Amino acid sequence: MAEPKKKLSKRRTGQRRANYSVADVAVTVCSQCGETIRPHIVCPFCGYYKNVAVKKTLAPKRILADQETK
Repeated sequence: MAEPKKKLSKRRTGQRRANYSVADVAVTVCSQCGETIRPHIVCPFCGYYKNVAVKKTLAPKRILADQETK
């Protein structure tokens, strides 16, 4: 099995791993319902994309403060 000819230093290993970071997920606000969604997709909450109804969706069940008191 192949083995490295020389030991890599901790500095060189750290410099290589410095580029392994994870990028943040981009989010936008839906123009219809105001929910935060990922860009360039149909809103899963209201079914709109660029102010056009693309699909009929049922709103996900959410417990709001007003509904809890009833």
